[in-house]
Formats: sequence, C-alpha cells, structure tokens
Amino acid sequence: MFNAGTIVKVLVANIPNAGYDYRLTEPADIGTFVRVNVMNRPCVGIIWGYGDSNLPTEKIKNVSSVYPAKLSVDDLQWIQRMSEWTLIPMGMVLRLIINIPDAFLPSRMEPLYAFNNDVSCRMTVNRQAVSDAFASNDNEAMTVSDIQNIAHVSSAVVRSMIKNGTLVSVGEQPKVKNFTEIKYQDCGNITLNSQQQAAADEIGASVVGGGFSVHLLDGITGSGKTQVYFDSAWHAYSMGHSVLLMMPEIALTAQFMSRFKNRFGEYPVVWHSNLTAARRREIWHGVLNGTIKMVVGTRSALFLPWQDLGLIVIDEEHDTSYKQEDMGNYHARDMAILRAKISGIPVVLASATPSAETLENINLGKYKQLKLTSRFGGAQLPDISTIDLRENRPEPYSVDGAEQVGFLSQPLCSAISETLSAGHQIMLFINRRGFAPITQCKKCGWTATCKECSVGMTYHKRVGKLLCHMCGRTMQTPKTCPDCGSEVSMRGVGLEKIEQEVNVRFPNARTALVSSDIITSRQSLERLVNKIEQGEIDIIIGTQILAKGHHFPNLTLVGVVDSDMGLFGTDFRAAEHTFQQLFQVAGRAGRGEYAGHVLLQTYQPEHPVLTAICNCDRDSFMQTDMAGRKMANMPPYGQLIAVIVEGQREQVLQTYCNTLRDAVPNLKGAKIMGPITAQIYQIRNWYRMRFLVAGARNANLQPVVSRWLSSVKQPANIRVKIDVNPMNFM
Repeated sequence: MFNAGTIVKVLVANIPNAGYDYRLTEPADIGTFVRVNVMNRPCVGIIWGYGDSNLPTEKIKNVSSVYPAKLSVDDLQWIQRMSEWTLIPMGMVLRLIINIPDAFLPSRMEPLYAFNNDVSCRMTVNRQAVSDAFASNDNEAMTVSDIQNIAHVSSAVVRSMIKNGTLVSVGEQPKVKNFTEIKYQDCGNITLNSQQQAAADEIGASVVGGGFSVHLLDGITGSGKTQVYFDSAWHAYSMGHSVLLMMPEIALTAQFMSRFKNRFGEYPVVWHSNLTAARRREIWHGVLNGTIKMVVGTRSALFLPWQDLGLIVIDEEHDTSYKQEDMGNYHARDMAILRAKISGIPVVLASATPSAETLENINLGKYKQLKLTSRFGGAQLPDISTIDLRENRPEPYSVDGAEQVGFLSQPLCSAISETLSAGHQIMLFINRRGFAPITQCKKCGWTATCKECSVGMTYHKRVGKLLCHMCGRTMQTPKTCPDCGSEVSMRGVGLEKIEQEVNVRFPNARTALVSSDIITSRQSLERLVNKIEQGEIDIIIGTQILAKGHHFPNLTLVGVVDSDMGLFGTDFRAAEHTFQQLFQVAGRAGRGEYAGHVLLQTYQPEHPVLTAICNCDRDSFMQTDMAGRKMANMPPYGQLIAVIVEGQREQVLQTYCNTLRDAVPNLKGAKIMGPITAQIYQIRNWYRMRFLVAGARNANLQPVVSRWLSSVKQPANIRVKIDVNPMNFM
C-alpha cells in the first residue's frame, strides 16, 4: 500500500510510454485504477509501482482521482509479459483492458430510443439491420450512436426512422446499472458417454486440484465437446471461481445459448462487439466487482478485469479469428494460455482440427490430449468422396436466353436431386463472397480495381455494385469499359453465381445465401438458423460462416464447389487451413439420424489434403505437413516476426525502409529479410512494405527486433506494425 504523498508510476491506457510519475493524494495499492491528466487531457491508468523519473517534486502532478477498483499483481505481470512477447507497448495492452468509454464516469445523459413494432413501414436492408440491433440487445432502448455502431448504418437512416415513428424517444440514458448476479445450477439433464465422462473427470480434477495445465479436447465433429467443457465450467463455478468461455464470433448463436441454458438453468452473459456502450460498461463493472462469474465471449473477453479466474475454455482453438490484427497484433489463444500460466489455472482447448502449434505442444508433453472418437448420440461420420472435374466438367446453363458457365458437376447435381427427393437439406460451400471476383473488359483487358487499395473489386449482384473487400468502398458497375467503351464481363465465381445456377437447375428448391455481407448481425444469423431447423430452407449456399458450430439434424449432403481454393497460396499454413476449413464443413453433414455424404469438387483429387479428408486421416496429414515445416524451420519449429511498414507517401516509405535495411544487425541463428513490397501494396491509400524476421524456436527475437527498430528514427507519417508469428502474409 502506498501512502498519500508517495510518488508513483502510473501506466496510462492508450499511451505507448511505459508510464509517468504522479503524486498520490490518498493511500492506494499497486494495480489501483486512477485518473490523471496527460497533456491536460484526463486519462485512466493504473498504479504500476514507485516513481522513477527523478523529476523535481514541484514538477510532478497529483493524481486526479483514485478509484475503488484494481487489477491483481498477476494482471500486471500478464500485461508486462504480453507486451514483451507481442512488442505491443504496455499502455496499449492496458487499453485492451480499459476499452470501455468512460469506464469510471457516470454515463452521459443522451436521448434513448426504442423500436416501435406497431408502426408499419417498408423494411429496407438498413432498417432491418436496425431492428436486428435492438433484438440482439433484448430490445433495450439505445442511443443514436449505439444504433449506428451496432447496426452499421448511417445517421440519416436513424433520423429517417425517428421521423417516421419507427424509433421513438423513451427518455435519457441512465447511469451505469449494477449487474444483478446470475445464479447458475447444474440441471443434471445431460448424460455423458464413457469417453466424454473420462475427459470431464480429468479436466475436473485439474480444476479442483488447481495449478496450470492445458488440456486439448480433441474430438471429431459432433462428438459433444461442448458438454464436456460445460462440465469443467461447472466445477470451477461451483468452487466460487470465475469462468471464461471463449469462442469465435460466429459461434455465438441461439443454438449455443439454448445448450447453455439447458445445462445451467440461465442464459450466459455474452460479450461481443455488438453490445451497446451501456451494456459493455455494465458487464465490465460486473466482472470487476465479481458479480459476473461466467462469461461467453469473443477474443476481447479475455481482457475483461477478471476476479479469481479459475478456468479458461477456448472453443475451436484453431480458428484464425482469435488472431487480432487491428488494435495491436496478438493471438488470443496464446495470450489466454500465458494468463493462465501466470495465475496457475487450467485451460481447455477444444477442436476437431487442432492447430499445428497445439499438436506440437502435445508432442512435447506440454499439453494433455483428451480424445473423443465417436459422435454423440450414435450419429455416424459422413461418407466423404471427391468429384474429379477433369472427367466431370460442369455443363453450361441458360439465364434469359444467354448461356452461362456452369460450376456444379453432374454427379453433384444428381446427389442434390436425390437429397431433395428424400426431403433432406443440402449445404453448398464456396468461400468467396459476391457474384464474380473479376470485372474485366473483353477487348482491352481493363479491370475494375479499388482506387484506395491495390485489389480488384468484386461484383455483388444483390446490390448491383462493385465492392472492395479490403476497405469497403463501393462503385457502380460500369455498363461498358471506361477505357475503350467495349463490353465488360464478370469472371470467376462467388456464392451469388452459385445461387443463380442452383435456381436454374432446381427451380422448386428453397435457397438461402450465407456470407458475412449478407448475415450482418447475430440476430439475422439466428433467424436463418431457425428457418433451417424448421425445414424452411432446402439448399444453403454459404461461406465459412456456417462451417462450424452448427447442428442441423436434417442436413445430409454437403457439396464443396471449389475444393482447390486456398491449396496453393504463398502461406506455409495454406494446406493446414484448407484441411481445417473443409473438414469442419464436412462435419455439418449427417449429425442426426440420417447418414451424411460429402462431395468435394476438385481438379486434383490426389492432393494430400483432399485424400486425408476423404479418409478422415487428420493425424497422418498433419504429421506430413509438420515434417515439411520442420525441415524449413517454419512455426511451430521456428519463429517468425513480421514487420509491416506503412506510409502515405511512397518515397518516404521507401527511404525509411532502406534505412532500416542498412541498419539490420548481424545475427546468429536468425535473419532479417526484406524489405519487399507487400502482396497487397496499398490499403486505404497507405502503401505497405514488409520485413520478415526468422529464427529458431528458442531464439529470443523480440529484443533484437526492438533494438533494431529503435536504432532508426521513425518519420511522423510512417506506421510500423509488428506481428509475432503472423497468420496473414498479405
């Protein structure tokens, strides 16, 4: 405890500096939240330790406020260790924890609006998004800014809905409410099979015994992994500990919520990006004061101010959405394991297709593997086979008298017909949004590209526009080439084009499109899932948004339109990620009482990835893939750190990168390569260059990179991003 008058160092959120010295005006402990002024601007920080600036005492400012809340010593150690590993400044790591508007101030008084279901008006796409925003927040009143942020609509849309009475004023925003603690119970309505029970017992023993451990719940799709980690969560919760269940954003569906409520009697507290500011503050304070002890959330839930955390579960641990690339580059799975190690608590990783890094830690004996080899309830794994497109070329079809290139082969079409006749459902998977990825002139070769990004624009037929998938810029689709006036054509295939072909070949089938630009909210996804469960949809055409976490008992056929997509990228993880994606997609078939079948359309059925999927031989495939990585010293057998340098002026960027290249130190057991032009050279008018630092698995590369970058003065109009063990090489 520091006494009043003590000079302390305060780590300030959102400021890269390691901390500033302030004078305490009342007693406070290390880790206590305080308000201070930085450049006459009020900021929130935490007491880090004794001051060490050696400034004259008359120049040291007083702490403005001391709040009755603090982080633990474990939390402070975690902030420091995370900063050292990711090279994110500690103040920026703290920002991830205090990422709540006015965390310690009363809510601003703002007008609140409710959705008026009694008013009849034409429901456009934007108005439906606003309706979904209210539904996803239990129809609670919201401010205008919350409506815009959650529904992703403009202020003009909100104003028009206020004007026509669809949104009605219901007062002003209240101060932060105290969260009423939810009491959970084990309803005892699930009977685990022998494999599940053995896994649950071992994890439960670790929870009860305490101490750090990592368990991989390695179960095939449909094996009931969720119920096993629910059992573990109950062990920790019943002992008074807090529990964090992390999962990819898209897995937060009504199906999961219902399973949770069925097991524990109440719905979980959910943390994700589409919460109102008031709800975020409410949950944040509930976790801080210990009234919230169980949270289901996306990667940012890891940074809630947890009290007495007793268990972390990371579902679909292989999922790339755990890698954050916006507010500092970090992998939430790895940072969760680091946090658990510091606090001495167990971690559960769950996946049907574990990452190479996790499998290597199993091989090294660092993690414990718990296998579930059979589907829950007696369901059988689907039969998986390939369709060789060299021998079964898709036939053309006609739209309004014009011949179109087909993408569905005859064997796949026959299987779709048989499945429809049996009254079962089909999923067609293609991981490409829109109608066509290339808009090109047939005569001069002009191609539609984004003005702010060095990528082509994708044609989206539903909105009749070209869309940049990097920055979101839209453009009217040209009727003729802007250079020569000739006809333009739409080349390539996206899921909208598959929908067009399905509608021609199976005109009586009820179809639904599923992609991130169509399903824009959890509420809209839940509506679709409900339609599928009720048998109102025959053929689902989707991207990876439906590849995992969903259970549709009547879905018996999965067709992958282009299994070769992603196999030959420059990323050394391409084969692993393609296997994971296709295996998860295949796992949607045959999860009920009816047998499932999966057809993979490909031009190379002999490819090791596809052979392994057809044989359900994940282990042999991963062993082969990892052997290749071991020879090349690629992760998990080596380390990589990407340094991405961005600038709005090409000449300044080139000069700075050349200076960095000349300052590259001589290293033993490691090398710094580059600079090279990034594969996507321009994003949002920022030009991009890349360096890559490579070293052995046990090499301590972070201090090397830190010293190297600090040896060269960084221009004010240059951004440098550091990505330890990158997932994205674009």
